[in-house]
Amino acid sequence: MAVTAEVLPTGLLPEMSADLHASESQIGLLVTYFAVAVVCSAVPLVAVTRRFPRHTLIVGVLLVVAITSILSAVAPDYTFLAVVRVLGGMAHGLFWAVVGTYSVHLVPKHQIGRAVAITSGGGTAAFVLGVPLGTMLGQAFTWRVPFAVIGVLALFAALLILKKLPRVSPAERERSRRGGVVSGAVLDAPPTLAAHRGRFDATVPAVALLCLVVATLIVGQNTLYTYITPFMISSMGVPASSVGLLLFVYGVAGALGLVLAGVVFSRRPTLGVAVGLVCTAVSVTVLTLFTSNIVVSVVAFAVWGASFGLIPSLMQARLLHIASPAIRDTANAFYSTSFNVGIAGGAFLGGILLNGAGLGALPVTYLVLMVVAGVLLVISWRIARRH
Repeated sequence: MAVTAEVLPTGLLPEMSADLHASESQIGLLVTYFAVAVVCSAVPLVAVTRRFPRHTLIVGVLLVVAITSILSAVAPDYTFLAVVRVLGGMAHGLFWAVVGTYSVHLVPKHQIGRAVAITSGGGTAAFVLGVPLGTMLGQAFTWRVPFAVIGVLALFAALLILKKLPRVSPAERERSRRGGVVSGAVLDAPPTLAAHRGRFDATVPAVALLCLVVATLIVGQNTLYTYITPFMISSMGVPASSVGLLLFVYGVAGALGLVLAGVVFSRRPTLGVAVGLVCTAVSVTVLTLFTSNIVVSVVAFAVWGASFGLIPSLMQARLLHIASPAIRDTANAFYSTSFNVGIAGGAFLGGILLNGAGLGALPVTYLVLMVVAGVLLVISWRIARRH
């Protein structure tokens, strides 16, 4: 739901543009505002709330997601909606920083990849069901309806988690940091940097570079994906009524990629990331070269979804493997920040390219940034091996 709320405008650009009297590039900037709020607030909020019980914090953040989604549904104008998006972004950043590491506390280290894949399933579900269904609802009724639905579902989720989510105690947190398994209803506070005060953590360079890789890759992804609706309609020749269906196909393909990430590559995240990057590059290249061929471009679009679906959870698993236990919460917060730097930067860059060079420049820019990310990734792997 949180991810759906973030990226839903990408599927409703024409509808929101007409109702709010704003250009499609301005509607795309609503994704940027949301992501910038995540970037600016995630790490500070993690630091401020590090003493808060994780259970209570997750419930509280979901309540904020519910409120901001409902306010989005009743927004009277573009400015009001932009402000609400900023508030929603702050809640979103804290939510993912907390949830990502919470799952790590519940499993032994060799299952981190699978735990992260399961947690990331919510994000993938946003692309499989959230955005496509939201797009269909928005086209059938009004763009405001899917935002209202997200608000109601987020409220229900908060109540459900209040009853079902296990707690983690400070004593068990210390045990999990040392490699133990947290079971059942235990722990509630995140690890701090107290044990490492006064000395430099040797895993920081590898973590920082991996976050830079993520930011670069996601800038490329969202340069194209934020404006995928006008790209499908104008460049691929897809009827506007079929946009929701194709987004659903993309999402299902992404879910298959996530399953592969958890089942096949959970113990080999480096290999999985490499496979995902190569296949994504090939599919986007085919999409760029054969845009006018509807059959080829739709197949390439689906392969792109599956290939990219491999990458985020494996990147996060890799991050949590190389980060020392003392900085995992902070590392995950920076991962969330770098991801949203990419979302914000991609939406912003895509808007500039859309207004200046046209839709054809979007996939080409994506491919260039993928090459840069690939080079940085190889460097990050070499640094990680030294430690």
